[in-house]
Amino acid sequence: MDWVSSASPAVGRSLELLLALAARTGPVGAATLARELGIPRSTVYHLLEVLIEHHFVVHLPEQRGYGLGVAAFEIGSAYMRHEPLELLARPVLRRLVDAVGETAHLGVLHGAETLYLIKEQPAVSRVPVTLVTDVGVRLPAQLTASGRSILAHLPDAQVRALFPASTGFVIRTGRGPASLPQLRRLLGVERNQGWAEEDGLITEGLHSVAACAFDHSSRPVAAISVTRRADRSSIAVSELVRAVRHAAQQLTWAMSGVAPPGWFGES
Repeated sequence: MDWVSSASPAVGRSLELLLALAARTGPVGAATLARELGIPRSTVYHLLEVLIEHHFVVHLPEQRGYGLGVAAFEIGSAYMRHEPLELLARPVLRRLVDAVGETAHLGVLHGAETLYLIKEQPAVSRVPVTLVTDVGVRLPAQLTASGRSILAHLPDAQVRALFPASTGFVIRTGRGPASLPQLRRLLGVERNQGWAEEDGLITEGLHSVAACAFDHSSRPVAAISVTRRADRSSIAVSELVRAVRHAAQQLTWAMSGVAPPGWFGES
């Protein structure tokens, strides 16, 4: 590629490898990367070892290939965490709050945690709700509706990298997925239904639903959620789900994103 600096060939080739992996929907072998990029196979193996060491790439021996690691995902998420995402999302959240009369959040993944970037509340709350999810707060992603709505769209290899078997799962209220198999089953259910739900896993008595927004390559970049007092809210869950999914669709369009085919009921 003509943008690769002759003074830093290793850096340029590493970037080429990352871009090649990012363009794939699944693992790819080192020999294939070497052939497609015109890089000696020995060089490809060396660069992959360095990238694995820094968590930009993961080796998947059972699939005889390589995929993007959690560090690569975090860099992509970091771009969307900056001002452009917040500027695009804030009016979407404001309309959502006006429609349902409950508190809404914008969240992204930060490693294995949900990071809250925006919190919008009704001008006059029907039922005061005390939340721990202020802007800048991080919570275990597997417990939050926002986190799981994003995790549900990540490749299995990235979920495994975020939640290695040796790491204990955080439990706040005695409920929630306590292992990777449990989390994967829950993610499968929530991906199929098109939204994620959290009922008392963060704070007893609070219920949240969330839906994911996508970038131009159909990757999950953020989630929009609504939280309410489960015992005092008159709004039906189905109504909340429709409103949250519509807001996620609006944010996807605002980012010039593309959802998976038919995800928002698009023809």
